[in-house]
Amino acid sequence: MQCPECQSTHIRKNGKRRGKQNYICVSCSRQFIDSYSAPQGYSDEVKQQCLRMYVNGMGFRGIERVTGVHHTTVIYWVKQVGEHLPDAYAPEQTPQVGELDELETFVGSKKNKIWIWTAVDHFRAGILGWVLGNHSAATFEPLWNLVNLWNCYFYVSDGNRVYPLFIPDQDHIVSKTYMTRVEGENTRLRHYLARLHRKTLCYSKSEEMLRYSIRLLLHYLRFWDVPIPA
Repeated sequence: MQCPECQSTHIRKNGKRRGKQNYICVSCSRQFIDSYSAPQGYSDEVKQQCLRMYVNGMGFRGIERVTGVHHTTVIYWVKQVGEHLPDAYAPEQTPQVGELDELETFVGSKKNKIWIWTAVDHFRAGILGWVLGNHSAATFEPLWNLVNLWNCYFYVSDGNRVYPLFIPDQDHIVSKTYMTRVEGENTRLRHYLARLHRKTLCYSKSEEMLRYSIRLLLHYLRFWDVPIPA
């Protein structure tokens, strides 16, 4: 028998691991068993199952309890796919009426509030643009730079004081009545991501992870599938 790390034959028994004899290499201290009954790593089917569960409202530890896959592994898979996904997808048709709104959440603790600013087409489903940050004009500006290219007939928003700084008065309607589309899309975010549920033990520990999660969810809601982590 040889050590798989250094190929040394100076091997000793070192207890048992899950009912199988465990060995340790005297030369390099590598521990191993004689043979593995299954290939190492998870199949693509298991990876996709875990990510589908995540974008359908389950938290990482809930996924671990159901599948047996450690929650840190699922977190790693979300990061893997999230960092390669776009923030949003270009509209199939240029919106004629845009709706704008903000969704409040927090990162780390409830004192550290953060807002997801979203933009949608009044007549079609799907979030077409979003930014993450505080409740200031500086946060909203990159989203407006995108939305402004639509050249909508008018834009609908709530009474947030930031919007009039960018939207001309004659193009701006302030009314909750006509914001059903964007409020519905924000509700879908809360419904599909456990970390955005209103009363939950799940929460975002980093802004980066929140970004990856939103990207993954928007991909899922557009294609009804999730990418396979490498």
